Parts: sequence; C-alpha cells; structure tokens
Amino acid sequence: MSKNTAIKVENLAKQYRLGQVGTGTISHDINRWWHLLRGQEDPYLKIGESNNRASKGKSEYVWALRDINFEVEKGEVLGIIGKNGAGKSTLLKLLSKVTSPTTGAIKTKGRIASLLEVGTGFHPEMTGRENIYMNGTIMGMSRQEITAKLDEIVIFAGIERYIDTPVKRYSSGMTVRLGFSIAAHLEPEILIVDEVLAVGDAEFQKKAIGKMQDVSKGEGRTVLFVSHNMASIRALCSRGIMLENGEVVFGGDIDEVVDMYLKKEFEGTSSTGEYNNREDVSGEFILNSIQLLNSKNEITSLFLSDETITVKINYTLTQMCKNLRINLKVLTPNETVVFTTSSHDADKTDQLPGKYTAMLTLPKDFFNKGNYKIALNSGMPSIKVLFPPKTVMEFNLEKLTSSGSRVSEVFPGVTAPLLKWNIKKTINEKHY
Repeated sequence: MSKNTAIKVENLAKQYRLGQVGTGTISHDINRWWHLLRGQEDPYLKIGESNNRASKGKSEYVWALRDINFEVEKGEVLGIIGKNGAGKSTLLKLLSKVTSPTTGAIKTKGRIASLLEVGTGFHPEMTGRENIYMNGTIMGMSRQEITAKLDEIVIFAGIERYIDTPVKRYSSGMTVRLGFSIAAHLEPEILIVDEVLAVGDAEFQKKAIGKMQDVSKGEGRTVLFVSHNMASIRALCSRGIMLENGEVVFGGDIDEVVDMYLKKEFEGTSSTGEYNNREDVSGEFILNSIQLLNSKNEITSLFLSDETITVKINYTLTQMCKNLRINLKVLTPNETVVFTTSSHDADKTDQLPGKYTAMLTLPKDFFNKGNYKIALNSGMPSIKVLFPPKTVMEFNLEKLTSSGSRVSEVFPGVTAPLLKWNIKKTINEKHY
C-alpha cells in the first residue's frame, strides 16, 4: 500500500444466506468447524449465486459482493454507482466496518466517518448534542476537540432549536442533516456517504455537495459517494466504479463510468418509438403497449422541435380501479427530471374492467436538443401501486432554428422553449 493510497480493497467478497439470521443450521456450523480444524477452506464459500435480485435462483447462499478490487488515493472523490441491489450499500458497510467481509481484505489510512442510513450511529433516547459527543468519542476525538466543532456542526445542520431534544423526535430529514454534519465536520480522513442524502431537501443536498467538495479539494480528504443522481456524481466525483450483481464491471474516469451506466439503463427501454412488452404486475392493471407518434401520426423515436409528441398508452383493467392514476415522467440521460404529469389531473373517475387507451401530447418548441427517457407508473392513491416506476421509452429530439435549420450545438439548460420576444424602438426618449 503506497504512501498516497487512502483505501486499498483486495479480493473482497461478502456472502449471505437467504431466509436465515446468522450463519445457518447447526450442521453447517459443525461442517465449517470440521474444515477449519483440518486447515481447509470454508465449504460454503464454494457455493452460492451472484446477487441478481430479479431472479429466484436455486442456491440458499448469495454473493452480495465478489472479487472486488480497487484503490482510492488520498484527496480523491470516488463515485460508486449501480442499480438497486448491485451491492453498493454492502460495500460501504464493509468499508465502514459495520460488517466484516467473507473473504478478502480492506486496508485504510486514517479515521473513517460514514453516513449510511437514516439514524445510523445515533442513540434515539439521547439528544442531538449528546449524540455529537458520542460520535466524536467513537472516532477517537477528545471532548475539547468535539466542543471546538460543536457550534459549526449545529449551524451547518440547521437544527439549533432542536439540538437538546432527543433524536427519536427528529424527522428523517433532520436526522440526515445532523448525521451528515457530524460526519463532515469531525475531521475524518475518509468520508463515506450513501444515497441517504436524498432524504434531505434540495437546499440541504446542494449544501452537502458543496461541503464534500470543500472536504476533498480544500482539505485533501478522501470521499466515497453513492448516489442515483448522475448530475451530482458528475459534479462531485473525479473517478468512479460501477457495480452489477455484486461485481465491479467498469471503472475509470467518472464521465466514462456514468455514460456506461446510462447506456446499461437504456438497454431495457425501447428506442423504436414503440413498447410492446405486455406486463401484468398487480393483476388489476396490464400495460399492453406504449407508442410515440409524431405530427403525421407515425410511430417514431426521432422528433423535430417544431412538432408535438403524442404518447399513446394502451392498458387493460381486470378489476374496477378506484381513482386510477397514471403518472408519466420525462427525464434527461443524467436522471434530471424535466417534468412529471398525471392522468389524475384530468380524470378522477373510477374505471371499470376493460381495455383503455390514454393519450398525452407533449408540446412542440419545448425540448432542448438531445436524448430523453420516459418513465411510467400507475396506481390507486393511498390504496395500491399497480405498476411501479419503470423507464420504458427513449426518444431523440433535433432542435430547429426559427429559419428551419437544425441546431448543431446544445443550448444551455434542460429545456429550450421557443418564446416570443417583442422588441420596439422607443420614441422621443431622452438620453443622458
């Protein structure tokens, strides 16, 4: 491990047994002990399947992580990305020493501060102030050192009024604010932050990103950051690794890693302008097909900015659905939401069993040049989710100028609406 290396991970793996708490049955424990007594490898390390949450599998053992190798330099910000269940949180728990690896080794230099889940490291009966001192003591800081940082922690968290209130009475947002503020201000050499920051409001997320940039660039400390917000990952991280089914499938420059991740995300979507995968998720709602139509009523995924985009959703209801709501979201490749719209805004009636077609028109002269995704979900508010959020379509838009020629460069901004300017010459105005 070189002098400039903050974290070195070698052949790291974590195995879990599904459906059980602990290592398994007595027979398994005896078998492990017998192999250990003879100086042989744990027999259950040879079995187990990859961590693919979408498949049922046949083995009762699963590898949450397997053969993970990487190094992080001092002062570097590493982004860790991947789909839900890829192993990101498990990796951070291993690095934070919340749990131990099944095989492999983790070498670190310096104190580690982690923010993994809402309430991690907090005693609910203790006040916010008491929890600050407790966390600082666990990190090896003296009471004088913690007291010197106390006011700064409280002000950054923005919870001055509640600092002497037991943490069990905090909202999840307040808990995350205090947890991040403690982790960032108690001078750790390594800061590990999971996507729990998403619980906070937009103002605090921006504040937290800025603080992590200060910690890494200004103070030369190492940061490991997990998020599904690709815009935040790009802005904060210099390098990244991508996890899939518990394994590192790609690593390198953060822009390359994010592009690879987004490419993988698009693999499950339709780029032809038509989605025909009939899906029955709930039993009541069956999504039959989705089509994108241009101004000529043609199915396509390529549009010009001066034409409308019609989304045609065909679905079947097998039972009456009370206040059925279909939500449609348009996103950029970086997961930035352009807008969200809901059928509930127009139709709040109960729908009887049968086949239905929902039509939605996206406005012309609104989108910027580029690629976009469409995500869909449906349900009965406060009753049941019928179709969970899923990215189902993608389309590309070419921006036109007022003269009709295509724009070669992307305008700054998520959208680029065509707005009407009114310019008049001012008559009889005195100039000084």
